[in-house]
Amino acid sequence: MAKLQLSVAMGDYDRTRALIDGGVQIEGVDPVFMTFSPEEMFFRSFRNREFDISELSFSSYLVRASRGESPYVGVPVFLSRAFRHTSIYVRTDRIPRPEDLKGRRVGVPEYQLTANVWARALLQDDYGVRPEDVIWVRGGINTPGRPEKIGLQLPANVRLEAAPDGDTLSAMLDRGDIDGFIAPRPPGGRAAQNPNVGWLFPDPTVSAKDYYRRTGVFPIMHVVGVRKELAEKHPWLPGSVLKAFEQSKALALEKLSDTSATKVTLPFVEEQLKAARETLGDDYWSYGVARNRRTLETFLRHHFSQGLSSRLLPLEELFHPSTYDAYVI
Repeated sequence: MAKLQLSVAMGDYDRTRALIDGGVQIEGVDPVFMTFSPEEMFFRSFRNREFDISELSFSSYLVRASRGESPYVGVPVFLSRAFRHTSIYVRTDRIPRPEDLKGRRVGVPEYQLTANVWARALLQDDYGVRPEDVIWVRGGINTPGRPEKIGLQLPANVRLEAAPDGDTLSAMLDRGDIDGFIAPRPPGGRAAQNPNVGWLFPDPTVSAKDYYRRTGVFPIMHVVGVRKELAEKHPWLPGSVLKAFEQSKALALEKLSDTSATKVTLPFVEEQLKAARETLGDDYWSYGVARNRRTLETFLRHHFSQGLSSRLLPLEELFHPSTYDAYVI
């Protein structure tokens, strides 16, 4: 049987490198790998369905899946994970505490971004700041006019307005026209140098570790999707995708653990790896449903409560049926 010739879009990470260089194969697939920034990849995936297999925004996937209109079926491969305490910037001359965000204006590049869902979740759960307590201002971080990838119907009590034409969130934060900023990327331009702009949490690593110890949640940002018609025609494909990505990640962690010569252009990698395992366990970047149930259910609950999912999706509907269980020997 000839292999399927499929396009695969994903980020260029250590955990995908073995796939890109051919060290790991997706069984039954002759792939064309393409690497993109998240913004370009997600836009092209959801607007034009350009890729057969694609890394996807978890939030965007849920918006479409809850409406029954996702072009992709999910695979529990979590290529991007991050504690989003580092994603919340404020005017430190006005906002000394998270609770002080109530009634304030906070910029977001897109309301439904996964990072922003997680940031709003921790603000609500830990500090009582609900989405309806904030005035949200949507705009481009460094370029004016960024649109939402997906049309949204938010609850009536959520206030979302557009940034002025020709303006950016970074410039507005620098001038003080907004009081805060939440995004996967930091503010740019003069805001990045402004002494009155900084993280809401002065030591976000300490805050994130405390969050994990209390909740057991390591936030998931991105999942992998297989075009639905392909999964329906080749039901073995999602399982093969999961297996290959697992193998690629395992090789990346094996190399990262080899401290004879660091694989990352950054000092203190060995110490950080030890700290991550002590805090989150040896399998700290796990794929699959069973090992991530608490994190997945937390996100599903908040995504629905924030008005982004049209219904509360059960975990059993989130991914292709073949990816919930795996064989053991």
